[in-house]
Amino acid sequence: MNGFIALLRNNGAQHARVLAGPILILMVLAMMILPLPPFILDLLFTFNISLAVMILLVAMFTKKPLDFAAFPAVLLFATLLRLALNVASTRVVLLHGHKGPDAAGQVIEAFGHFLVGGNFAVGIVVFIILVIINFVVITKGAGRIAEVGARFTLDAMPGKQMAIDADLNAGLVGEDEARRRRSEVAQEAEFYGSMDGASKFVRGDAVAGLLIMVINIIGGLIVGVAQHGLSFADAGHVYTLLTIGDGLVAQIPALVISTAAGVVVSRVATDQDVGQQMVSQLFANPAVLFITSGILTAMGLIPNMPHVAFLLLAAILGGAGWLLFKRQQSERALKAQEPHKAQAAVEAAAAEASWDDVALVDPLGLEVGYRLISLVDHAQNGELLHRIRSLRKKFAQDMGFLPPVVHIRDNLELKPNDYRILLSGVEIGRGVATPGQWLAIDPGGVQAKLPGTPTTDPAFGLPAFWVDATVREQAQVAGYTVVDAGTVVATHLNHLMHRHGAHLLGRQEVQQLLDHIGKEAPKLIEDLVPKTVSLTLLQKLLRGLLDEEVSIRDVRSIIDTVAEHAPRLAALNPNGTGPDPGELLALTRVALGRAITQQWFPGEGELRVIALEARLERVLAQALSTSGALEPGLAETLLADTDRAVKAQEANGDAPVVVVPAALRVSLARFLRHHIPQIGVLSNSEISDERMLRVTSLIGGAAT
Repeated sequence: MNGFIALLRNNGAQHARVLAGPILILMVLAMMILPLPPFILDLLFTFNISLAVMILLVAMFTKKPLDFAAFPAVLLFATLLRLALNVASTRVVLLHGHKGPDAAGQVIEAFGHFLVGGNFAVGIVVFIILVIINFVVITKGAGRIAEVGARFTLDAMPGKQMAIDADLNAGLVGEDEARRRRSEVAQEAEFYGSMDGASKFVRGDAVAGLLIMVINIIGGLIVGVAQHGLSFADAGHVYTLLTIGDGLVAQIPALVISTAAGVVVSRVATDQDVGQQMVSQLFANPAVLFITSGILTAMGLIPNMPHVAFLLLAAILGGAGWLLFKRQQSERALKAQEPHKAQAAVEAAAAEASWDDVALVDPLGLEVGYRLISLVDHAQNGELLHRIRSLRKKFAQDMGFLPPVVHIRDNLELKPNDYRILLSGVEIGRGVATPGQWLAIDPGGVQAKLPGTPTTDPAFGLPAFWVDATVREQAQVAGYTVVDAGTVVATHLNHLMHRHGAHLLGRQEVQQLLDHIGKEAPKLIEDLVPKTVSLTLLQKLLRGLLDEEVSIRDVRSIIDTVAEHAPRLAALNPNGTGPDPGELLALTRVALGRAITQQWFPGEGELRVIALEARLERVLAQALSTSGALEPGLAETLLADTDRAVKAQEANGDAPVVVVPAALRVSLARFLRHHIPQIGVLSNSEISDERMLRVTSLIGGAAT
């Protein structure tokens, strides 16, 4: 059903287009034969004016003459319509003109009174001037252009057809394209030939309009005086005004259509319409505008001249010239850069791959979503940038070496408020931050609930809320730790830097550390690397310390320990591969024992620690000495008991530190820290005899 309705619509539209011409001819004949009431005349005169305006606009917006190939036929029908209106209006004027100026309709009355002020002498002069402009200037020029255009088009047809045949034979165009171009050449010749003849209609229309005016005036005088008993003066006034209004109503659309004909035949076919051609070419040279502005300025300064008009227009033209000059300068600068860019692009495309194309992975990176860009943007004075600078300085002071620069970039693949922290291109942490809001972190034991978005602190996994600034004081009073978005990201980054500090210490950082120490003790460094140990072994030792978050600030003690024990350990190694790194690390930790103890237990108070039950200690020692690994059942039991002991320590406010024999420390530290990251594992030999030791929790037994 819908298809049938669409078919009817298409057929109806096609029939309407087919019947448009015959209907127009019938209208013209009807206007010539049948008497029309004034209201219908007003509608038809208005239609005639609108048709003329439409024809002119279509002619203005065409880009080549063939875009308006129907113009000769349109011109003919428009001329016939106008002449038919002249006949119909003449009939009404002569039959009813004695009744008053509105006898022939309001349009004729308006043109007769408003346009010429009701003065028939002025109307006659204006009418004659319009006829002269149309007949002598526009129509004659358009006809001459059409005549010459037709002649040259016909002369050029053989050459154009030969060119099309040559392109077809050379394979530059296909058969369909050649056929289309031949048809276009033939249509162009027919168009200019038709325009040459159609221009004669316009000339004849102008002459007919002049003759119709004279006949109407004479006929009106005869009808008014002889038939309606009007005086000669009254008849002359009434019928002359009606005739002038009738003539102006016809001549103004005729002038518009003649102008359209001139536009169509006088334009040069380009990819622009007439308006674009005029603006782009008339105002293409700023020098022309500057000179014109100068001439107008000089004329405006002459006494008794209209200064405001001249000087105002001079200022407008001068300003337009200046804007045009600046725009052309910018375009020239861009064009001057284009060859260099094109050459660079060609060279880049032609160049072979090089090491410059290899992008190295950043040691430490931070990627943010687009809503967090304001935190890391220099232009917006991003607070997170300052925090990261301070964080690196604090890390260097705490851990004893300068970490790599944090490379920050935006990542559109992340959610707007998300960020992630990368270590050598691998994600080690991810979180969410909300600029403009505050993170209220529950340190434990806070009962009050806050109006905000529940979340988790990305650094330590504590429950938290994202709250507005208005709730900040309420959260602080309730016991929450309140921090801004920048502090959340910085704290998370700082936590991960300490946790992965060993991976941040590369060979380059070790060499820079040695260079820094060598400025004060060059002899010490010369004797150490590579005479005593290699740079690789020293890096492995320092990484072993950092892996358990032991600071390497006391690098002098480390170097002294290495210098003292490395030669002996190397002599004990029968393979000749140097000292054993594990034994050297254990000796170094003993040398740093005071600092390690101080890190976990500040001050001089007693050390409340976790210890191994004696039987479990013997079992572990036997298992590690024989197989080097723990049985699954033993490992699960050890891990469960250690977790309970750590929670008990933390509940009492004590540090989660386990003290074990030196032989067990390395293996247990590796195992326990993998599952319980916050735990510390110290050996008995690392604790100074000056510190009092108290075991508050036992793994595998009760506390003593």
